[in-house]
Amino acid sequence: MLSRLTIRDFAVVSEAEIALGSGMTVISGETGAGKSLLVDALLLLGGSRADSAVVRHGAERAELSAEFALDDAADAAQWLRTEELDDDGQCQVRRVIRADGGSRAWINGRPVALAQLQALAERLVEIHGQHEAQALLSRAHQLELLDAYGGHQALSGAVALAAAAWSDSLRRKAALQQQGDPSERLALLRQQLDELERDAIAADALDALNAEQRRLGNASTLIEACHRTAAQLAGDDGNAPAATLGHLVGELSRAAAHEPALAEIATLLDSARIQIDEAQRMLERVRDGLDLDPERLREIEQRLGRIHDLARKHRVPASELPARRDAMAAEVDELTQADALQARLDRDIATQRQAWLDAADALGKARRTAASALANAVTALMQELGMTGGRFEAPLEPTDREQPSAHGAERVEFLVSANAGQPPRALRKVASGGELSRISLAIEVAALGLDAVPSMVFDEVDSGIGGAVAEAVGRKLRALGERRQVLCVTHLPQVAALGHHHIQVSKDQAGGVTRSQIVPLDRSARIEELARMLGGLEITQA
Repeated sequence: MLSRLTIRDFAVVSEAEIALGSGMTVISGETGAGKSLLVDALLLLGGSRADSAVVRHGAERAELSAEFALDDAADAAQWLRTEELDDDGQCQVRRVIRADGGSRAWINGRPVALAQLQALAERLVEIHGQHEAQALLSRAHQLELLDAYGGHQALSGAVALAAAAWSDSLRRKAALQQQGDPSERLALLRQQLDELERDAIAADALDALNAEQRRLGNASTLIEACHRTAAQLAGDDGNAPAATLGHLVGELSRAAAHEPALAEIATLLDSARIQIDEAQRMLERVRDGLDLDPERLREIEQRLGRIHDLARKHRVPASELPARRDAMAAEVDELTQADALQARLDRDIATQRQAWLDAADALGKARRTAASALANAVTALMQELGMTGGRFEAPLEPTDREQPSAHGAERVEFLVSANAGQPPRALRKVASGGELSRISLAIEVAALGLDAVPSMVFDEVDSGIGGAVAEAVGRKLRALGERRQVLCVTHLPQVAALGHHHIQVSKDQAGGVTRSQIVPLDRSARIEELARMLGGLEITQA
């Protein structure tokens, strides 16, 4: 429910803060005072396109904000949680429109896109007016409304699931057929797969092959280095390092009897001698393992050449060739099984089509029942709302049953005859703005309690009517107000008198500037306003 609306520098409103309650709140005022500004503000807070013209003359920006209680808006609360915009059960929507035409929006203090603002507003407020009721002219919206009226959520959900499964199988079959005759593709894949299976090796094996190639390619240099080092360590020049260190260790060990510090030095030198001996043995093992093998080197270089040629051919790094091989093997297997796969898809499609037809037929049956009930209810309400002799119909037309549709196997077109003796025609072709607003009201009353949106706004739905019809409209709005929050902009006292609350919009001039004032009325002020609406500017005792 909308609990507070704050407006600053918006059109002719300098500043206004309006607290709103449950039930039916009427908004009245003189012509041109700005009654519909509240509706315009809610439209902008609901994500409508902004125009810099809404910024009050001389101001830098217009600021609008609304606070909603979520006790009766479970769908909106869930949406906020899903979008991670929830804030301890609070819901504040804010929008700023700058004089240069730019605008920004926030939900619970976090910046959002207009699409998010629209998605939230759809769960919080419905606006019905001579322009906003245009949504009722959409055939898709009419079908949604009929399903909501009939409570077809489970049936329409089953149809949507069946359509999705059928569509998925049809897409897979089409993709399979686009591949054409798999024999040529299979022959090419098998040839490439043979190459990959021979030469695609894992990354660690590739690293080992590269290392062996480097070792064999530099074998002569490595062998020469080993020979020279071994000769030096063996003391071929008569000065072996290990023998020299051994002699020094013995000499220091004997002298350590007179200077204990020399024992530690002798230990260090002995360790060095041991490490030199170990290094010499390792050097001999490496040297013995080296071999000049030009045949093996050529074999490795040829294989590495083939691997890199394959990598270029398949446009992947050499280390990713095994993954490419596995993917190609999977495709070969799939193509090999293509005939069996197509047969299985054909069976799935037949089963899923029948499941969709069964679900669509069940939904269609329920829709026909709901369409008849809705037509009778709206027709009866039209008589009370000033369209005596008028008639409302909701005929269903079959659609293509050979293609999956999440919306079922029929569509609806609302037909209306506003006057007796006239054949019903499509609502989008015959309804005037005022009639459309009243038909929208009739549908809302007929579907009372079925709509999850907690707040409804009616902008001059009583346009062009008066007398007893106006009172009937007021009573219907009040009936809606017993179950939902209703805001109604009106110029008729018969409607205004039936509201639970009353807000007056007036205008005055100060310093040559016109400003609108928005104030809630108490009982005595409300009587004055109703008298003005009845009698004009000069209020008499009568």
